[in-house]
Amino acid sequence: MKGKQMQKEMSEFLPERIKIEEEYANLAKLSQNSLAAQQEGSLGEAGAQVKKSLADEADVHPKLSAKLHSEVEKPLMSFHENFKRDMKKCDHHIADLRKQLASPCASVEKARKALIEQQRDLEMKTQQLEIKLNNKMEEDIKKAWRKSTQAGDDLMHCVDLYNQAQSKWFEERVTTTLELEQLEMERVEMIRQHLCQYTQLWHKTDMFNQNS
Repeated sequence: MKGKQMQKEMSEFLPERIKIEEEYANLAKLSQNSLAAQQEGSLGEAGAQVKKSLADEADVHPKLSAKLHSEVEKPLMSFHENFKRDMKKCDHHIADLRKQLASPCASVEKARKALIEQQRDLEMKTQQLEIKLNNKMEEDIKKAWRKSTQAGDDLMHCVDLYNQAQSKWFEERVTTTLELEQLEMERVEMIRQHLCQYTQLWHKTDMFNQNS
């Protein structure tokens, strides 16, 4: 996802950018330099102007650093944590749906095997009846027939439950996919907005530097 890559890059870029702005605070020391301190007239004024410009920059950049942290980095970090929480919630939901689908699937397989077993038993008893006819054998065949019929009904019931679970899984999967797409759109928009905020903050600082 493009938002994921951009978010990763922003999380690496912003701390470095803020660190650089913080280093500009060293200009305050440089503004105390004795540059042209002994000079008079226009040369002395020029030196004083240079030191004033340094002092102004030393004051502006730490403020920009603080704003970058509070208005860009911190909101993005907060959004990232919420995004991870929402993604984890979606992942757990999908995992739960898979588990819910696995149980009916296992029931279908179990019922299918039970039906096969009952059909084999019925077939065996029917063959025995053809060889040796007696009342007990007829009763056994009736029981086997009832069990086979019940096994068939059980299988149909399990298949019905499986189909219901599968339908629910599909619907929930589609819903979850749409939610994930919405989350990604929100992440992209969040990053875009804070990139614009970063640009605006820098533009204001740059304008100040040009006017100072």
